[in-house]
Amino acid sequence: MPAAELEERGELTLLKSLGLSSVEGAAIMIIVAHPDDETLGIGGHLDQLDDVVIVHVTDGAPRNMSDARRLGFETREAYALARRAELVAAMAEAAVSSEALLCLGVADQDAAAQLVGLCRAIAELLRRHEPAIVFTHAYEGGHPDHDAIAFATHMAVRMTRACGAPSAIIVEMPLYREEEGRMAAQSFAPGSDIPAVSLTLSPGAQRRKRRMFECFHTQQAVLARFPIGVEQFRRAPDYDFTRLPNGGELYYERFSWECDGPRWLGFVRAALVELGLPR
Repeated sequence: MPAAELEERGELTLLKSLGLSSVEGAAIMIIVAHPDDETLGIGGHLDQLDDVVIVHVTDGAPRNMSDARRLGFETREAYALARRAELVAAMAEAAVSSEALLCLGVADQDAAAQLVGLCRAIAELLRRHEPAIVFTHAYEGGHPDHDAIAFATHMAVRMTRACGAPSAIIVEMPLYREEEGRMAAQSFAPGSDIPAVSLTLSPGAQRRKRRMFECFHTQQAVLARFPIGVEQFRRAPDYDFTRLPNGGELYYERFSWECDGPRWLGFVRAALVELGLPR
């Protein structure tokens, strides 16, 4: 919906709600791990963003094939193609063209082991597109791919800044984390003094987001656990990625994803050394 129409109805645009009205109309990049993460985090506001590029680091298909076989796919590649088709259909509901959808092609659950390459690839995308704002994952310990993309985005912004390129503002979106033995969906972990902005979607935006959810046929069981009506954002803190997020409570340690807290920290420390970056 055009910003002028929102203002006539007395509604704030997403960027004004975040105190970023000075960069309205500038290029925006959304960097997420999996097809559907963008819908969960910012799907209700995508129609407000005109000059947007959405980067998916993974193709949404794990190497272990358990999800693919359960859903009736014989190859990982077939599952990845299905997830791409779902994404394109969902983005059409928000008037985002397929040309605005970029994918780095990493296998689902592999991102944490590829931090150096991801930092460099994202830094190159930032130099090429020069976004004023980047929306990405919060560092919250929900999925190792999510945390990997948070790390890589923060480091890529540092790398481009060090080269004298324009520095993007990072805005983060919570998806899920561990909280008292359960999955807490779309709320920030405690511990930061940076205020969160919680935005209730209009009835029309909720209907549109529900249609977007419905496009992800293979992910219905997962998406059913997430609310439709509210999205949260905040300016990203300056994280120390050599410390575990969420007080060390990691939701992904419930699963056999070949990543736990110690291994994650090993990946981070090795990447910082190779990239020559401070923590």
